[in-house]
Amino acid sequence: MNAKTRKIRLSNGMPHQARKRFGQNFLHDKPVIARIVDAIDPQPDQHLLEIGPGQGAITDLLAQAGGPLDCVELDRDLADFLEKRFARHGNVAIHQQDILKFDLAALINRNSKLRIIGNLPYNISTPVMFHLLQNAELIEDMTFMLQLEVVQRLGAKPGNKNYGRLGIMVQYFCEVEHLFNVPSAAFTPKPKVSSAIVRLRPHARREVEARSLEALQTVVRTAFNLRRKTLKNSLKAIMSGDTLAQIPVNLSERPENLSLSDYVAISDLFAQELNQSHHD
Repeated sequence: MNAKTRKIRLSNGMPHQARKRFGQNFLHDKPVIARIVDAIDPQPDQHLLEIGPGQGAITDLLAQAGGPLDCVELDRDLADFLEKRFARHGNVAIHQQDILKFDLAALINRNSKLRIIGNLPYNISTPVMFHLLQNAELIEDMTFMLQLEVVQRLGAKPGNKNYGRLGIMVQYFCEVEHLFNVPSAAFTPKPKVSSAIVRLRPHARREVEARSLEALQTVVRTAFNLRRKTLKNSLKAIMSGDTLAQIPVNLSERPENLSLSDYVAISDLFAQELNQSHHD
């Protein structure tokens, strides 16, 4: 029996209803669940972290791999349900917490990095990814269910209409692999948007290394806030004419035509200017 036909019962005996404020859509399609777990291919010696396990559709199969599995669930009722359901699994720990406030480093031992899995609510998917990437060195890979449009933005290349701030910043940290799409009929309630599975694997060694991550974020954000303008018109808001003149990129280009390495080169000049102004 799948989660579509079986309402989970809470400690008060009432059936659990998906909560809009948590962006809950529960996966119930067994072939899709099996395909996701096959793509993850969890091993007994790997440490897994599941974000938003919900009713435990994927958790069951992840737990069977035998390695340590930590689950972070914001919904108190679901966390209680999962605590009871997995009480006999010595390898499963349930944390009733907000992932945006969760300390990844607290889970780490010296022997293994985390493999992270999550069906991320559409309204917080970007903040969650950036929160996790602050600890990219602790992470082996991340396999997420996201809105299809977000996955397309994550992997977009220069010149593509989906290319922008999100893709540039995630590609700075990770290799992006769009695995497969998931139909809305695989969920209860059925979302109005299409979904997809994406794997993010932090680079063992980054292709380019920015002098300042904060400077890179500022440059990319400034450029794409005015994406219809040329670089010269958008970047003059944050950089002096002297620094703009040193940029090794045609300033008449639009933001979507520049590569990640172009943005790193610009941000390094910007960081240098900021550094000089602090010392003057």
